[in-house]
Amino acid sequence: MSGVTDTAIPAYLSKLNEVQRQAATHGVGTPDGDGPLLVIAGAGSGKTNTLAHRVAHLLAHGADPSRILLLTFSRRAADELARRVQRIAAQVSPRHAQLAATGFPWAGTFHSVGARLLREYAGAIGLDAAFTIHDREDSADLMNLVRHELGLSTKGKRFPLKGTCLSIYSAVVNTRAPLTDVLLSSFPWCAEWATELKALFRAYVAAKQAQQVLDYDDLLLYWAQMVGVPELAADVGGRFSHVLVDEYQDTNRLQAEILLALKPDGRGLTVVGDDAQSIYSFRGATIRNILDFPGHFDPPARQLTLDRNYRSTQPILAAANGVIGQAKERFCKDLWSERPSAEKPRLISVRDEADQAAGVVERILARREGGLRLKAQAVLFRAAHHSVRLEIELTRRNIPFVKFGGLKFLEAAHVKDVLAILRWAQNPRDRVSGFRAIQLLPGLGPKSAGRILDNLQAAPPGCLLLGEQPVPDGARQHWQAFATLVEGLGEAGTWPLPVEKLALWYEGQMERLFEDAAVRQADIQQLARIAATYPSQERFLTELTLDPPDATSDESGKPLLDEDYLILSTIHSAKGREWPAVSLLNAVDGCLPSDLATGSEREIEEEMRLLYVAMTRAKDHLDLYVPQRFYVSGQSATGDRHVYASRTRFIPNRLLDRFENCTWPEATPDTPARAETRQAAVDLAARMRAMWD
Repeated sequence: MSGVTDTAIPAYLSKLNEVQRQAATHGVGTPDGDGPLLVIAGAGSGKTNTLAHRVAHLLAHGADPSRILLLTFSRRAADELARRVQRIAAQVSPRHAQLAATGFPWAGTFHSVGARLLREYAGAIGLDAAFTIHDREDSADLMNLVRHELGLSTKGKRFPLKGTCLSIYSAVVNTRAPLTDVLLSSFPWCAEWATELKALFRAYVAAKQAQQVLDYDDLLLYWAQMVGVPELAADVGGRFSHVLVDEYQDTNRLQAEILLALKPDGRGLTVVGDDAQSIYSFRGATIRNILDFPGHFDPPARQLTLDRNYRSTQPILAAANGVIGQAKERFCKDLWSERPSAEKPRLISVRDEADQAAGVVERILARREGGLRLKAQAVLFRAAHHSVRLEIELTRRNIPFVKFGGLKFLEAAHVKDVLAILRWAQNPRDRVSGFRAIQLLPGLGPKSAGRILDNLQAAPPGCLLLGEQPVPDGARQHWQAFATLVEGLGEAGTWPLPVEKLALWYEGQMERLFEDAAVRQADIQQLARIAATYPSQERFLTELTLDPPDATSDESGKPLLDEDYLILSTIHSAKGREWPAVSLLNAVDGCLPSDLATGSEREIEEEMRLLYVAMTRAKDHLDLYVPQRFYVSGQSATGDRHVYASRTRFIPNRLLDRFENCTWPEATPDTPARAETRQAAVDLAARMRAMWD
């Protein structure tokens, strides 16, 4: 179906442009049914809005919400999509509004949906339905235990650490590539350990199976293996009349395998994404999934391109189109906008990082004086450490800022403690969680914890006798109270009361465990509030592990120091967001592209897409800073020195007419006062280093 005619456009589709309407109505009510659809959605082209209208249109034509599978890359994205569908459905009829309000039980991330399906089909695939899910840190701890048991931590030549081992394992699982290929391409310094790593991973898998735990990657791996069985694939796929996938360019090979197994003929399958924004290869994502999608089906999937941008001005889009137009593998499209502007993106040459920081701050404050709040402005960068000089300048000028990429909520020790107790109560075989939980009690160390866990492992199922475990006399009273608490956490039908009791118990331990207990207490209270929003302990642990909140301060409700603040963010963290004004630091070779990501044409093209993503975050104003030199310290052979940089290769001379080219400050020669200030800074830096000589 190519879309509906103007005379037949329902009111709830009237605000969509023609291509968006074609995507929303594709296949609905046609004799041939709903064939596979690929929507290539450019930056700012209304992708989520189009997807929501498609779901609402399906509901309007009789689709059952419980048979619609919506796959996103965050729980928040799934929730936002469901909310939009409800608003649109209300325009269809009160009955459809009520239907949408019941929610979409199968809306979520690949990993959360996979976890639910694995529990339902556990008996058919040899899993215990009570399995627990390890987060990355717990998985690394288990990898380290196995690493130690195999004697790899005592090698005369240093064996890769636990985090590196887990990263290698994850890369092999998600890319479906041989271990040797992964080592050569991404971990060449570990290539000599290929045999030992293979043995380590084999033992790691055995340890997980013995403890009935799954790690993050297992949720996809087991799901893919499950639908590799034709009977199970038909059963699971038959549960869903429609499968819709957002951000398809961010999927890895496992996720693509799962989708093709669920819907091998493509009927009811819609994927939405933008090849130009494929920037997560370090997570195993591959641009090939979206580029190759149409050819998996016969006839090939229908392609629709959303190229009208509702975010940026036309000059910003002209510059961004010029950058991404250099990509060798892509779906051809040029974004366009009905938002004209006389202001081109600014390509600003500065002397060094100090001038860059000063120039960014001056420009940001000038916009603020012109009425653009700090919150409406963002500074982006390729790597987190690129903003250090700017952060110092912002602090010195007393300008509040928030940087995306700080301490994650679930990485905080006190939050991990509470979750470890819950996981251990759910699955007593989970050795990593039990080891952490037991040692929270006074008088119980690693040896006592290991002895208790060994006893529990040997006990018959259902005969844990937790309170009777041998513990030192001084710890007996604490242990008895703790054992009673843990045994009560698994009582059915009482959620969320158990987590409230656990939070109360843990708050009583915090003064002993932490010097800043009062600050951390707000997080524990917030964790209990979050838990109350889930229907069960199992769903709470699964969803929070797979899609955690961003940062401790975000979830505890602590007030910011100022009602207005500047946004600092890596480009990766900025994807999916937008601001009226964007400044990009270090638009030079060595930073963008990163000198660590130029080993292959594939890596270089992804760096080009990173620049494109950064540029298309801007709505009205875009500044790209080009430092001419960087100050490098601590070089043993040459000492402290300046290295000179050149403008990023992704903005060649033939694209310069799409930018306003300028310098900061306008008068480049040093004034005497400026020269004195620079010399004072150099002298101070030298004195600070001399303190440690």
